[in-house]
Amino acid sequence: MSGGTVDRVVVVGNGIAGLTAADTLREAGFDGELTVVGDEPHPAYSRPALSKALLLDGDGEGAGDGDGQGAGSGTAAHELPPAGHGATELLGVRATGLSLDRRLVTLDDGTALPYDRLVLATGSRARRLSGLPEELTLRGLDDALSLRSRLAGRPSVVVIGGGPLGMEIASGCLAAGCRVTLVSQGMPLTAQLGPYLAGVFVEAALDQGLTVVETGSARIERRGESARVVLDEGAVLEAEMLVSAVGDIPNTEWLAETGLAPKGAVTVDSRGLVRPDVAAVGDLAAFPTPHGVRRVPFWSSAIEQAKTAARALLHGDDTPPLRFQPYFWTEQFGLSLKAVGYLPRDGEPAYADGGPGGGPALMSWPDEDRAGGGRAAAALNYRIPIPRLRRMTAPAS
Repeated sequence: MSGGTVDRVVVVGNGIAGLTAADTLREAGFDGELTVVGDEPHPAYSRPALSKALLLDGDGEGAGDGDGQGAGSGTAAHELPPAGHGATELLGVRATGLSLDRRLVTLDDGTALPYDRLVLATGSRARRLSGLPEELTLRGLDDALSLRSRLAGRPSVVVIGGGPLGMEIASGCLAAGCRVTLVSQGMPLTAQLGPYLAGVFVEAALDQGLTVVETGSARIERRGESARVVLDEGAVLEAEMLVSAVGDIPNTEWLAETGLAPKGAVTVDSRGLVRPDVAAVGDLAAFPTPHGVRRVPFWSSAIEQAKTAARALLHGDDTPPLRFQPYFWTEQFGLSLKAVGYLPRDGEPAYADGGPGGGPALMSWPDEDRAGGGRAAAALNYRIPIPRLRRMTAPAS
């Protein structure tokens, strides 16, 4: 192992990035004291399921993840297999400070955790448009359970945000029998998928009864005893339930005194390291890509980052650098999309299988406008049952 003896490792964050890092440390030969800190009281769970299967039906059974594999009968959509890393888990506590010189993590209950190696995996939280309690967001398990319980009354809903999360929430609300309006800056999904795929999804959404309102900006304000959405044109939208899905903010405030996150995210090298004894993985980490240093807040990205960084903490430069290929999936309005490569893509794709108009299809875009980014490929399935969600794993690096 590089950099001296490693007896104690602390992983701050119990999402998929922290869980994968802990598992990989054990797989890579670390047999010392391992501690995992999580600010939620729940064991690690699948965040992508929250806006898909868990939102759609009772206990989430019958859901699926992007690799199309099942979780086993009787397993709720968000549940992951029990952790096998054997770490001491401190759940329901939050990290409040870090001393790099003393190698200490401080927690909000007063505990100070010493470490030889440290994994930063505190993820991100939902960006909000207001401080009003009427503005709901969907980021954690408790958010999803609360939202699902509210949908039982079939309220009218306004969803603000035309990205994948906003569209998935809108889809789930429609499936629950609600009247739903989605507010978007331009055509939904265009910024994430490109105009061609966005058009396919928007057409399906409109066919199912979604109302789409395009605007330059929107804000949430209180009027009397209720909140409402005000568009930049001056129009006002009111509904019994307001949900925003307008991006995320890395949870790095607790690192303020370290200087590791001057612009919000923690910048890492090609192996996920901030320094030889500290790694950062998941939604809070910005790492080198063919298109510059950036955050890639995908489920598969967190897994691949964590696998590489955990090994690098133990073996340093002997660890191969991260070779990341984005993988993204979404399920909404009866459509299932799985895409590999950097998106969005302009222009129409070439169809390797199937074609426009319905049914399974496999399509790709050349890399002419994406120097160094390779091709992008997408598999689109029309109006299929949503398969069961399970924990996704990535090939060992």
